[in-house]
Amino acid sequence: MSISRTMTAVAAGVAASVLAVPSSQAQTYTFRVAHGASTKHPLHQYVEMYKKLVAEKTKGRVKIVIFGNRKLGGDKDVLLGVKAGTIDGGLVSSVLFALIVRKSSFDALQLPFVVSNYDNLAKMLTSPAANKMLASLDDIGIKGLGFGEAGMRHFLSSKGPVTTLAGFKGLKTRIVPVPLHKAVWQAVGANPVGIAYGQVYTSMQTKVIDAVEFNASSVLAENLFENAKHLSLTGHYFWPLVMIHNKAKFDKLPKDIQAAMIAAGREATVMHVKYVRDDEASTLNKLKAKGVKIHAFKDLANMRKRMQPIIAKWIKRDPIIAEYVMQAGKLEAGK
Repeated sequence: MSISRTMTAVAAGVAASVLAVPSSQAQTYTFRVAHGASTKHPLHQYVEMYKKLVAEKTKGRVKIVIFGNRKLGGDKDVLLGVKAGTIDGGLVSSVLFALIVRKSSFDALQLPFVVSNYDNLAKMLTSPAANKMLASLDDIGIKGLGFGEAGMRHFLSSKGPVTTLAGFKGLKTRIVPVPLHKAVWQAVGANPVGIAYGQVYTSMQTKVIDAVEFNASSVLAENLFENAKHLSLTGHYFWPLVMIHNKAKFDKLPKDIQAAMIAAGREATVMHVKYVRDDEASTLNKLKAKGVKIHAFKDLANMRKRMQPIIAKWIKRDPIIAEYVMQAGKLEAGK
C-alpha cells in the first residue's frame, strides 16, 4: 500500500487503517448512545451493560457515551436522529418502529399474553424471529443490535382497584398512540388516550387521564405513585426496547469491531431481561412503601379471550409476526 493511500485510509477511519498501524495504536471509535428514560430506570442499565460489554469485546477500542434523561429527546427523537445520523445510537421503545419507520414486525413484541414470563422473554428476544426484526432495519439506514426490557406492564389507576374487566370500563387510560395499543384497550372497555411518556405525570396530576398501563419500574422512576395508588397485576405484555446504531457509521467499522458490538448487544439482552426480572419484586415492595396498593387481577382468562381476535388480526400483517407468535407458542407450551 502506498504512503498516500495509507494516509487517506487513516483519515477516513476505514478498516484498512487498523491494519496499517500496530495494534497498540489501533484506531478507536466513540458512539453517542441516547435514551428517553430516567437514569434511575432499570432500562438505563441495559445501556450500561452494553457499554461495558462493548469495551470488553473490543479491548477498549469502542467507547460508548450515554445520554439518558431525554437529553437528546424522547424515543421518537432518538429513533429519527439515529436514522438521519445526527445521533450515533439509541435505545428506543419497540412500539415506535411500526408507527414511525413502518417496520410492522416489531408489533409482535407487544401482542398481549403471547409471552408470559421473563425467562421465555429472554429466549424470544434472541430468537430467529427477533433477529429477523433487527435485520429488517438495514434497509432504512439503521443497524439493530439487541433488545432491552423495561418490564412487564400492569395497570395503575387513580380511581380505585381494577380487578375485573368491568373495572376498565370508561377509564381514561394513557397509551402510546399506536393502533395495536388502541385496539387492546378498547377491547377491554377502557377509553385510551395517546400521551407522550414525558407527559404522563402531569396528565395524571391534572386528571387528563385516570389510569396508565405501565411497568412498575416506570411508576417508581417517574413518581406516578404520587397521583395514583392502585396497581393491578395484569401482566398483559412486556416492553422491549431496541438498541440501534446509525448503519452508515456502523458499516465503516472494521469487521471484527462490528462482530463484537453485535455480540455485545445480544449478550446484554439476556443479561438485562434477567436483571429486570429480579428487579420487579423489589420495585413492587418499594411502591408498597410509597402507599401503592397492589391488587391481583381476577379476570385474566377473560382478558386473554378478548385479545385473541387482535392477535389473529396482527399475525396477518407481517410474516415475522406470525413466526414470532408461533415460536413463542411452542416455547410457552414447553415444546
